[in-house]
Amino acid sequence: MGIRREISPEQSRALHDGLVIPAHPLALDENRHLDERRQRALSRYYLASGAGGVAVGVHSTQFEIRDPKHGLYEKVLRLAAEEVERAKLSRPFIQVAGICGPTGQALAEAELAARLGYDAGLLSMGGLDGWSEADVLKRTEQVAAVIPVFGFYLQPSVGGRTFSYAFWRAFADIPGVIAIKMAPFNRYQTIDVVRAVCASDRRDEIALYTGNDDNIIADLLSVYRFQVDGRPVEKRIVGGLLGHWAVWTRKAVELLEHVKRNRDGGAIDAGWLTRNIETTDANAAFFDLANRFAGCIPGIHEVLRRQGLLQGTWCLNPHEQLSPGQREEIDRIYRDYPHLNDDEFVASRLEEWLSDAV
Repeated sequence: MGIRREISPEQSRALHDGLVIPAHPLALDENRHLDERRQRALSRYYLASGAGGVAVGVHSTQFEIRDPKHGLYEKVLRLAAEEVERAKLSRPFIQVAGICGPTGQALAEAELAARLGYDAGLLSMGGLDGWSEADVLKRTEQVAAVIPVFGFYLQPSVGGRTFSYAFWRAFADIPGVIAIKMAPFNRYQTIDVVRAVCASDRRDEIALYTGNDDNIIADLLSVYRFQVDGRPVEKRIVGGLLGHWAVWTRKAVELLEHVKRNRDGGAIDAGWLTRNIETTDANAAFFDLANRFAGCIPGIHEVLRRQGLLQGTWCLNPHEQLSPGQREEIDRIYRDYPHLNDDEFVASRLEEWLSDAV
């Protein structure tokens, strides 16, 4: 079976040049029901910020949307797709659908995403305890026959698992894999993926994206160079698909554009490394590092709530709440790094995004 969904040449060029792809949160009201008005407003925010794509149905959208008692997976994918269509963008934009579960579930989600016009599937490999690496590769091949695959290396501390270099080397050879998001929060494992892609004949067909929220800017500035068959091969991490970029997105877009203008300029100014530390410090507060990421989704919600995009920090799982001290840590980030937020931009457009007339 051939790939039934393909990205356009324009989308492929944009993907390889580097895009800001926020991981779309879920807007709920005080009864933990979908707040469609604010769900659409979030999509409008990302589109207006200049993001080059959006990832929906991923961890930040809450995996519980797939639970039959909520039944929100198709709904949230459809709402975001409608807003992208409504925006009538003149730039390439890539819609990424989160895909997870055993092969049957993953295929059903891939087929739904393709029908709704999504361009790629971010294929989670969490929750597959007991599966061999060969089993996971076979699942990837089957999904890639339905929709282009965005690979996903997720850190074990939040449900991922460690994969071997040999796994990623075989993964890179799968037709239909167009990108890989690396989020192991581990330098060694990130290098494994980049080295494996460099060793593949498909290296120029695969775009590398950071999901390492603890090292975003350094990832974007680095040139990876490996010897392949006696010759040097270089590869860059060109963009990010990040929960961290679900907030302060306008500043993330400005950051990536600045990186693009300077990444081929030779020496890295020390200011970039300082900015990397500031961004990582902010992420520690938003993602609740102090409590092993227990409040990562409410932390993102809290920033969006302060901006008026969300009404509260509610999650489908009532036990998912801000951790003790997390709100104060976010206060500190606002105080110490005011240049990182895009509150002024959001305030200038919020009424428009929340309007039914957009």
